Amino acid sequence: MLTVDYGRLDVHAGERVLDLGCGFGRHSYEALKRGAEVVACDLARPEVEQVRDLARLLVASGEVDESVMAAPVQGNALGLPFDDNSFDRVIASEVLEHIGDDESAFAELARVLRPGGRLAVTIPSWLAETVCWKLSSDYHAPAVPGGHVRIYRLRDVRRKLTAAGLQPGSSHRAHALHSPYWWLRCAVGPNREVSEHRLVGAYHRLLEWDIVKRPFVTAAAERLLNPLLGKSLVVYADKPLQAPGSARTRKSEDMAHAA
Repeated sequence: MLTVDYGRLDVHAGERVLDLGCGFGRHSYEALKRGAEVVACDLARPEVEQVRDLARLLVASGEVDESVMAAPVQGNALGLPFDDNSFDRVIASEVLEHIGDDESAFAELARVLRPGGRLAVTIPSWLAETVCWKLSSDYHAPAVPGGHVRIYRLRDVRRKLTAAGLQPGSSHRAHALHSPYWWLRCAVGPNREVSEHRLVGAYHRLLEWDIVKRPFVTAAAERLLNPLLGKSLVVYADKPLQAPGSARTRKSEDMAHAA
């Protein structure tokens, strides 16, 4: 189940892609299948290890060439372990809403993206997230350690991308069918097991069926509902060829001038 539109991200074979907040690798696998060299990065070690293992299975099955196999890296968005201008494309999926100092994280994403490269940021959309927060304080931080710490509007994301030296472009919403599911879970208690509530369990089975089968009826319904009810907001941005220095670079230059 992809959130990022790879047509808009414009991923090509041979390009180097960073999948930050890779989770269990859904975006990494799609980039690998397109022939990109992928670096899958996450703060959680189990997720990174699973991406590595599943990437090996893709190579063994012949779906992915060994030369572009995902490199798993455990890393922090506030201090990415990569050189400046290291990647042609960067994906940051459902990461920034967890980070207190998100402006530093935006600056790091811009730093590792090469001039002329493109970034895709996905975060929970304003409407879907606002309803969840109002329904239950157990859905987000501080009740949930490491949980969501803010709700973004589109203008917030665009402003922070611009402040990091990037040029925001198109945007869209995705996964409309998931919003009512999370509203329902928040209404009955997000910490309850899915199986404990009949309606939540039935909706969960529906989503699993949709992900596996992807029938026309649910795909059409989601396309229709995404602009309003999409659970995720996706924003794309480019790094100018003559990009201003990153926050880290500007700081170094200021210190040099002061000396």
